[in-house]
Amino acid sequence: MDASGKFVLPLSGIPYLAKDVFCEKGVPTTACSNLLRDKDYLPPFDSTTTKRLKAAGAISFGKANTDEFTMGASTETSCFGVTHNPWDTDRVAGGSSGGSAAAVSADECLFALGTDTGGSIRQPASFCSCTGIKVSYGRTSRFGVMSMASSLDTIGTLAKTVEDAALILQVIAGQDPLDGTTSPAPVSDYSAALLKPVKGMKVGLPKEYFIEGMNPEVEKAVREAAKVYESLGATIVDVSMPHTKYAIATYYVIVPSEVSSNMSRYDGIRYGHTVSHPENLLDYYERVRSEGFGPEVKRRIMIGTYALSAGYYDAYYRKAQKVRTLVKQDFEEAFENVDVLLSPVAPTPAFKIGAHTGDPLQMYLEDVFTCPINLSGMCGLAIPCGFSSENLPIGMQLIGPQFREDLLFQFGHAFQKETDWHGRKPGL
Repeated sequence: MDASGKFVLPLSGIPYLAKDVFCEKGVPTTACSNLLRDKDYLPPFDSTTTKRLKAAGAISFGKANTDEFTMGASTETSCFGVTHNPWDTDRVAGGSSGGSAAAVSADECLFALGTDTGGSIRQPASFCSCTGIKVSYGRTSRFGVMSMASSLDTIGTLAKTVEDAALILQVIAGQDPLDGTTSPAPVSDYSAALLKPVKGMKVGLPKEYFIEGMNPEVEKAVREAAKVYESLGATIVDVSMPHTKYAIATYYVIVPSEVSSNMSRYDGIRYGHTVSHPENLLDYYERVRSEGFGPEVKRRIMIGTYALSAGYYDAYYRKAQKVRTLVKQDFEEAFENVDVLLSPVAPTPAFKIGAHTGDPLQMYLEDVFTCPINLSGMCGLAIPCGFSSENLPIGMQLIGPQFREDLLFQFGHAFQKETDWHGRKPGL
């Protein structure tokens, strides 16, 4: 605030929550895992994202629930327990950024930080009726944020509107000397993009994202959203993304492989849980990791270690990386003909708590429409586009070329000016 009493910082006094993988100096950070919770880990530094928000005047209210080390699609793997959906407390809020989405939807904060490795911002945004931006890989810094899969992790935000998301990304985006994966590409003026019309532009509908078995109310809501763009003067174009069917399998080879590498640092010596009176070093390692990690983290470590082992590396990991390139090429070819793509975020609205806990594969399929974007490095925006007959939120996904978040904000804001789905509140 200056001498005249005016706020001079872009986010002065705005309260937010940080997903519990963002390091904030002196604030307990656990990744919702007993491995760190038992140690009362206090980071000695701030993540680049929280440091930039602090410099812009935003105020952190604390941490939001997440799946353990972000591994999950429902927050059911969190050591603190599941986050309940504000629209129906018998249902999940999504994951892994479910705590962030639920907090924004329930008016506990004005925005929240999340991470998106395969849909972990967009899916909870869809389940809780808020706006979630998954940025292009390299658009925001990952420094000070606990890693799951380093070649896929992105830092974004969940907010109430596209306009809010644009204002926040303007603050946190950009190159960071502490993160060598951040891009030197200039950051667009996202607020200016909000004012641009979509008339004369092209929206692609990828046929592979409207699959048999998806909830018909989800498909109807997204197709109705396409009609809104037509009414605004945009052209709807059918496109094909032929390698989409391989995306889930590819994703769940690459992610566990990178998980097995990233989780190796939590050995009880450098970081994490400790045990008393081990028989030897091997016994110490085994007990630390067995007692500290939950079932989903252990599952991914084992799958990833197997995929990277001698004799299997070429058959699994190397082949998955080749398919990843083909998935990326699908997007690049599509964007030669259209400006953005439009698809569902998830095949169903929020599911009941416990519905998938005994079936990891079914939980993995929650990422079917979101993980291809992470594999390609492109950007995606989830915004509300309707409600089911059970009054459950339905979200749509806008997908843009790499570093064209401005396009997503342009299309997302145009939609929110014409509709009021984003303005509805849960009856808490």
